[in-house]
Amino acid sequence: MVFDTITFSEKDGIATLMLNRPQVMNALSTQMRAEITQALNGIATDTRCVVMTGAGAAFCSGQDLGDPSAAADIEATLRREYEPMLRAVTHCRAPVIAAVNGVAAGAGANLALAADVVMAIDSTYFVQAFTKIGLIPDAGGTWIVPRLIGNARAMGAMLFADKIPARQAADWGLIWEALPEDEFVETVQARARQLADGPTSAYLAVRQAVRESGANDFATQLELEAKLQGEAGRSDDFREGVQAFLQKRKPRFTGR
Repeated sequence: MVFDTITFSEKDGIATLMLNRPQVMNALSTQMRAEITQALNGIATDTRCVVMTGAGAAFCSGQDLGDPSAAADIEATLRREYEPMLRAVTHCRAPVIAAVNGVAAGAGANLALAADVVMAIDSTYFVQAFTKIGLIPDAGGTWIVPRLIGNARAMGAMLFADKIPARQAADWGLIWEALPEDEFVETVQARARQLADGPTSAYLAVRQAVRESGANDFATQLELEAKLQGEAGRSDDFREGVQAFLQKRKPRFTGR
């Protein structure tokens, strides 16, 4: 696939999606949202991990306020463009790592936080910048952020629109890990390789179980666990994992 606002490549089971409008800090335009959605929905069946990152000095500065969509019906834009993009991230057929290489602001922060794992350079920051222009957090932020860091911190982050440094974000549980810049690319690639070599169907079941847990009572969650575990127990990867354990060797998972 060839795109104008992103670059997208797949190699050895790992897809890399790079937001590629560095001249505007990778701000989200109508075209970019459509291309992100198309790329994630169209990944190859043998892709087993996706790394989403940004070109240049930023991950994503949020909505491009110079794009015509910024002056259009915001509600319609969210429903027509943002919702499909975010569903493409959260329902991707492979685990998604957001490799936050620079500032993640507004909808750009929430795009990153929609990923399964978020890793960031420790010199960068996240900011729920919406109230600075008289809006509320969108792009899933009011759902994602309170579940990650609790209502008190989410409310402060959204009302004050303060920058949250990556290390503080990691300490709060907003992201998985903050890394020194000189270790960032290598560590992200190692984590992506780990996921690409792992039991993909089990990873996706973990994603489903964790995300549904917030709306379930304990009994309902136990039922979901049993269902998903039953499916995992019938997989080729489970059989391979047991055999590898008994034979004291590294498993060779196929994602099936």
